[in-house]
Amino acid sequence: MSEQPLSLADHVCLALVAEGPVHGWAIVKLLARDGDVGRIWSLSRPLTYRSIERLTADGLIERTPVGRRADLRLSPAGRSALRRWRSEPVEHLRDLRTEFLLKLRLDERRGASSDDLVRRQLDQLRPVIEALTSAPAETAVDAWRQESARAAERFLHRIADGVVSTP
Repeated sequence: MSEQPLSLADHVCLALVAEGPVHGWAIVKLLARDGDVGRIWSLSRPLTYRSIERLTADGLIERTPVGRRADLRLSPAGRSALRRWRSEPVEHLRDLRTEFLLKLRLDERRGASSDDLVRRQLDQLRPVIEALTSAPAETAVDAWRQESARAAERFLHRIADGVVSTP
């Protein structure tokens, strides 16, 4: 197993492999700019295959030859790594736009509820949002960070309250 932590690309590829036996090309298409997942966050073909190779080398996905291609499946270790990542809220407000939206979309693709994740995300970011919005904004940067924090909080509450559906 690699010493390096899994990247966002690695986690997303794991989640797509978890949807069922799949070929690498199908993952490439999903992560293309116009793909179902790529419209949130895209990954080039070479980087997608690099991630698949890394996950295979680390024993997180397994290949089963089928003709000239190979079906990809999660190993037990891959299932465990994916479960941990899916349940963790993002650390920073800036990560809501990519990693958090990806988690919502991947949950939706598998027909799973994101309610617990959204609640944990609100809990995780609440102190950050309160700290950013409680002090007066003295600079344009301060004002930007406050408005971004308020927008993130409204966004999370809209999802939590069912006002908007996940992506």
